[in-house]
Amino acid sequence: MVNVTIDGKDYRAGEGQNVLETALENGIEIPHLCYHEALAPFGGCRLCLVEITRNGRTFLTTSCTYPSLEGLFVRTETPEILKARRLVLELLLPLAPGAPLLQDLARRMGVTEPRFAAGEEVDHCIRCGLCLRACAELVGARAITFSGRGYRRKVEPPFGEEALNCIGCGTCVFLCPTGCIQMKDMDGVRTLDRWKRRLPLKACTSCGRHYIPFAAIEFARQKGRQPPPEDWFELCPDCRQD
Repeated sequence: MVNVTIDGKDYRAGEGQNVLETALENGIEIPHLCYHEALAPFGGCRLCLVEITRNGRTFLTTSCTYPSLEGLFVRTETPEILKARRLVLELLLPLAPGAPLLQDLARRMGVTEPRFAAGEEVDHCIRCGLCLRACAELVGARAITFSGRGYRRKVEPPFGEEALNCIGCGTCVFLCPTGCIQMKDMDGVRTLDRWKRRLPLKACTSCGRHYIPFAAIEFARQKGRQPPPEDWFELCPDCRQD
């Protein structure tokens, strides 16, 4: 354990924790979009900026990428920090103007009218990287990636073609903060238009509901650390519990 000071109060932080984790664990709210406890820190959205003072030096940095070190002094809501966060949010809002999460953050930060206009093509993706990092780190499929640079940067399958490695698990859909990734099940097929993917679904042998892509079953059997029993996927989760 190490001792850190956040906004004038002393806290104990676990070994290996970053500043954001220490703050959240102690009920200190720091806005963030690209951080997830199950993923490696990324520091892409820049909303979690804090002021760090260490060894006589003070600077702004992302709290999700800075480690909680012994004797660290952290401030989370100085005028400079709040100004920087508002600027970041003003840059993100035009990318996904209809996202409820961004709108809520804007209200809380007092951003009523973004200074920057949306581009010609608004795809509602804020380039936080949660989807591709989860696909790589949690699922292991590595079906999508970043392409382009600067304002042309976007998340897409390799070469903009169909995401052939996508198993249709839906992890990217559940983690996306703006809801720009949509998944639809219809007529025994799961569709993820953003990844140009259509996947046949297996039906439960008990209730008949189509509930999991065959690609996900094959992936689990071939690459899972502990492959499930052969008949595990014959029943959907609901029928399996009955």
